[in-house]
Amino acid sequence: MSMRILSSCCKMSDILAEGVTIVEDINKRREPISSLEAIYLISPVEKSVRALINDFKDTAFTYKAAHIFFTDTCPDGLFAEIGRSRVAKVVKTLKEINVAFLPYESQVFSLDDPTSLYSFYSLKPTVEKDKMIENLAEQIATLCDTLKEYPAIRYRKGPEENARLADEVYQRLNAHKADNPSMGEGADKARSQLLIVDRGFDPISPILHELTFQAMAYDLLDIKQDIYNYQSTGIGNAQDREVLLDEDDELWIQLRHMHIADVTKKVTELLRIFCESKRMCTDNANIKDLSQMLKKMPQYQKELSNYSTHLHLAEACMKKFKASLDKLCEVEQDLAMGANAEGETLKNAMKSIVPVLLNNEIEAYDKIRIILLFIFHKKKGIGEEDLTKLIQHANIQADSNIITNLQNLGCNIIAEGRNAGKTLPERKERTESTYQLSRWTPIIKDVMENAIEDKLDRKQWPFISDPAPINTTQTAVSSARFGHWHKNKSPTEYRSGPRLIIFVIGGVSHSEMRSAYEVTRATDGKWEVLIGSSHILTPTSFLNDLKSLDQVPNPDC
Repeated sequence: MSMRILSSCCKMSDILAEGVTIVEDINKRREPISSLEAIYLISPVEKSVRALINDFKDTAFTYKAAHIFFTDTCPDGLFAEIGRSRVAKVVKTLKEINVAFLPYESQVFSLDDPTSLYSFYSLKPTVEKDKMIENLAEQIATLCDTLKEYPAIRYRKGPEENARLADEVYQRLNAHKADNPSMGEGADKARSQLLIVDRGFDPISPILHELTFQAMAYDLLDIKQDIYNYQSTGIGNAQDREVLLDEDDELWIQLRHMHIADVTKKVTELLRIFCESKRMCTDNANIKDLSQMLKKMPQYQKELSNYSTHLHLAEACMKKFKASLDKLCEVEQDLAMGANAEGETLKNAMKSIVPVLLNNEIEAYDKIRIILLFIFHKKKGIGEEDLTKLIQHANIQADSNIITNLQNLGCNIIAEGRNAGKTLPERKERTESTYQLSRWTPIIKDVMENAIEDKLDRKQWPFISDPAPINTTQTAVSSARFGHWHKNKSPTEYRSGPRLIIFVIGGVSHSEMRSAYEVTRATDGKWEVLIGSSHILTPTSFLNDLKSLDQVPNPDC
């Protein structure tokens, strides 16, 4: 975990620039360097603490001295062990830095636990569940501590795990506040809120085909750990390229939330502006021209390669879309919205889904996404016999448990089944014009807007303790964006306006991440919305998570 925290905050070159000569994994065999002092950035867990103690166990110490930084609170037992060991003689620094989360994007965080959906929602009771809730609560508390926030905590009423996690976070936040009294101080900070919501609250957003750039690329292309691999087409020499999609790429930040139909136009336009500013002539910026330009202007290789990457990425998405998705997306949007693009109510949903299910060229997971949307459209679930017929039509027997396992998240799948009477939340009527195949808005966006306007139902979203009285005079934010939380900040740069922090149990989707940025923008910077979860979902990873819910976990994993 600590290695991933470090990687998400800085590059190796940044670390070396600070005078660090080597970075190593504490759990691997290392050569002793007795002339150097060592900085230990470790999680306060038994395995890491044992490795630390072992470094100073023998007469010849591995390092000259130790500067120890724990990612969060060190349990008393482990602390006492360090005190009894020989480490105590050489320790020069011992701090708890309270950063047990990954800053994934400027407004998105992850707790780096992809097994979380299983731990919360598998029917086999895991002894580990209580421990896991405590760990998540501590991680969320370190997030608030880092942000200097002491928010009022609310949770969605219904699922008991929401209330349990909210209560644990409340207790841990109070402990952090006792150690750090300045948490939550500042103009308007009393209005900050932390909302805890379960994945079953909106099972539609993670399964829809999204057509905004980031969500679409992560759904359709093989992007692992934010790395996109592709072949660049040079003249006569195709090269394998590997690109990291992150916020060091300004172009990615500009494009990631745009609709795919606008992305290629935007890249082409930005490329033209760039070329004009460098006095390079360009009439039609396509990838072939770019390879020619690179030959003429090698000094601009970095910039031109970047434009080339995003044109490639957009082209790869469009290729997949045109091959099989345009019709599929229309059916999905109609089911999710309960109406077609003209606003006419969907009268015979079965008629629109059967051709999809019978089409052998459509993949099993895409068919499952359609069946689930059909079931949610029905609102009260469907009969077991009807579900069996749909599964047979689609020929997805091997994966059919994905559909029934959604019941573990509280979703009403089988009519009169174990979640009878549970319905998905009512949604806001939205009148802004959108692309026909992108009419759906994640339900969490309604929640974000209502929370900021103080219109969130207090019965549906109770507070763990009474919130501080709200001072209604709004002050504009007088500080830098939270954005580059991994860049160096002086104390005056911390944000003074209120924040809305949302934690989704069981994974957050890219469309929900996008909503946080959209709502922040709509408040003109008065509020900042952050969203996070145990991990980031793609539709495929979400369905894989659901598939595992009725399986016994592998103890070696």
